[in-house]
Amino acid sequence: MAERAIARLRLLRTAGVGPVTYRQLLARFGSAAAALDMLPTLARRGGGSAPRVAERGAVEREMAATAALGARYLFLGDPDYPPLLAQSEAAPPALIVRGDVSMCAALTIAIVGARNASAAACRLARGFAHDLAAQGATIVSGLARGIDTAAHVGALPRTVGVIASGIDIAFPPENARLQEQLASECLVIAVQPPGAQPLARHFPSRNRIIAGLALGTLVVEAAPRSGSLITARLAGELGREVMAVPGSPLDPRAQGCNQLIRDGATLVQSAADVLEQLGPIDPRALRTPPAPYAPPPPAEASDADRSRIAALLGPVPTPVDELVRQSSLTPAIVQTVLLELELAGRLERHAGARVSLVG
Repeated sequence: MAERAIARLRLLRTAGVGPVTYRQLLARFGSAAAALDMLPTLARRGGGSAPRVAERGAVEREMAATAALGARYLFLGDPDYPPLLAQSEAAPPALIVRGDVSMCAALTIAIVGARNASAAACRLARGFAHDLAAQGATIVSGLARGIDTAAHVGALPRTVGVIASGIDIAFPPENARLQEQLASECLVIAVQPPGAQPLARHFPSRNRIIAGLALGTLVVEAAPRSGSLITARLAGELGREVMAVPGSPLDPRAQGCNQLIRDGATLVQSAADVLEQLGPIDPRALRTPPAPYAPPPPAEASDADRSRIAALLGPVPTPVDELVRQSSLTPAIVQTVLLELELAGRLERHAGARVSLVG
């Protein structure tokens, strides 16, 4: 088991290997160890050099640091990996967790909003979280200032914090005590290794996890351009419910929520409204639980296939479905070529299953 975990982490920490690529490699070669052996060949087919593979010693040190912090790894496919998150194409191959993972098996609702939230909005978020938790729901948020903090405090002890740093780093610093309380009594989730600082590039994946963990996302207060609206958009792309609390048109911090409602999000004013909206699609009521996302079966590509796909790509992000349509190739072959290009450092993946050539 330890050898398997080391191989998985080495593959995951390899440059150019993201969640989608990781899944495709495991589906094609059956194990992380076999995939590591094939990386140079795949990169060469994509027209580049072999990616820099994470050293075994570095991965072993990371695992030791994680264990010393009282945390552990959850790998995609493990029995206790959060079931709703596993349905997402971009589900992280490995989570680092402290706390009770079973909390994610309940009805999970994300509450997000502005960091510089008004006092009224924070009180509202705290009340929503308290009332929903009292009905058995688990509240997930990002341990940021403002609405996130209010939601966690209101939902205690039924709340999950998802952070953009290592499991040992608190951001903002004033939430260090709250983060430790969640890790001790509830659950804290990270994807970055211990010691990693909360860099700007880490927050999109944090938002994606929040949206993926929850059956529905509630935005309490948000500016027109904010991470909260990104989380709401990601939730919508996953087919999850998006809800928002309306606010005054005179308050810039309410414009994001009003915009969401105008664009089709459900207007809610109480916890009862949230539960009513989520009730019909609670997965516990389904006879057959939704299946996790599975990549298409692997297929070998010819040089002609590679040339055809490369000719269709450019610096502008293009939907993968459009590449399949215009190339007249099977989705499996298209994904194989994209995998090779990505490992060669020539392809960049974007939100919404879009890809572009690097440079």
